[in-house]
Amino acid sequence: MDTSYLAQSAFPLVWLLVPAIGAFVRARRARSPQEALEIWQRWWAIGALGFGSLWMTVAFLAFPDVMATAIGFNRTPFLFEIAFANLGLAIMGFRAASATPRERITIGLGAGMFLWGAVVGHIYQWFANGDHAPGNTGGVLVNDLLIPAVMITLALRSRRLAPTPQPTVEIAA
Repeated sequence: MDTSYLAQSAFPLVWLLVPAIGAFVRARRARSPQEALEIWQRWWAIGALGFGSLWMTVAFLAFPDVMATAIGFNRTPFLFEIAFANLGLAIMGFRAASATPRERITIGLGAGMFLWGAVVGHIYQWFANGDHAPGNTGGVLVNDLLIPAVMITLALRSRRLAPTPQPTVEIAA
């Protein structure tokens, strides 16, 4: 393995590391567990899903030959479709920054359907066809697996920490 392969393979991990570091630093000043969790959810939604997917959109539209090589395929119209699928994920990620926990779970599941399907496809190409291109078997696998999983996990945790509304009791006078 050469340095170029390792760099290309590891680059997608920036979309996990930057939001995690940012959330960690910012959440240290949180006044409550709920506030810290909200910080993590926003950093993850915007940084990991939003900007990570927006980067993929731009990369597939602006550099389709480079991206085709990176994933180990020839250039096909499918690359255009991947770009716009990622644009949809980016919009969902940016929307999730101000969403309710329930909406964030739904956004995470929606992103997971595409990204987890991509994981299955990457692994299939790896084992069935020996595709070891950096965009097929590298950090992209970690991203595709973890981005929606972490989003869903954080949102589920947020629902559990949310204050439970107490029923009001009216006393007749």
